[in-house]
Amino acid sequence: MDPKWQLFLDSLGPLALGAITATIPLALISMALGLVIALLMALMRISKNRVVSSIARIYISIIRGTPLLVQLFVIFYGMPSVGLVIDPWPSAIIAFSLNIGGYAAEIIRAAILSVPQGQWEAGYTLGMSRTRTLYRLILPQATRVAVPPLSNSFISLVKDTSLASTILVTEMFRKAQEITASTYEFLLLYCEAAAIYWVICLVLSALQNSVEGRLEKYVAK
Repeated sequence: MDPKWQLFLDSLGPLALGAITATIPLALISMALGLVIALLMALMRISKNRVVSSIARIYISIIRGTPLLVQLFVIFYGMPSVGLVIDPWPSAIIAFSLNIGGYAAEIIRAAILSVPQGQWEAGYTLGMSRTRTLYRLILPQATRVAVPPLSNSFISLVKDTSLASTILVTEMFRKAQEITASTYEFLLLYCEAAAIYWVICLVLSALQNSVEGRLEKYVAK
């Protein structure tokens, strides 16, 4: 058997294991925490309190205006200079969560604002408070609108987890780098890693299409 083909087969297991045990969990955890941050920031952005709204606007501006790689480096390499040492995994989760929080906040805010004003008025007519109207009427409708762009954000996040290799997180791309360090087959290993990312994204895209198809009939035309 050709040595390169043998190397491809031998490395497939470790790379797939890195995707299953690190890449995907890292993306899922970061997305979950990021959505919590995003919802909070979105609600702050639509707040009538100018101070609260300004805080959210500044946070979103900083996150969207700086590269994710720089955010990773600030947390992992920069924080020790002020006495705060964070391990690679927590650093990656913090950086990815904050990044998703900044981008998804605008998606959620836009989804909330897309709900007709009449829905708010209907809630008030039923005697609901603003908070109760938001959680009982507005957010369920906004969720249906936000799912497609949030799904795209998650797919992008899966690919962005490769940046965690720069702060020593042993995810799939880091596994590929470790193998190339001893074999020097850079093109083969990196193309193999790219193919695995592609397959993962194809599966996620299929799931996204399925979810969107189920939700489409509930979205007002």
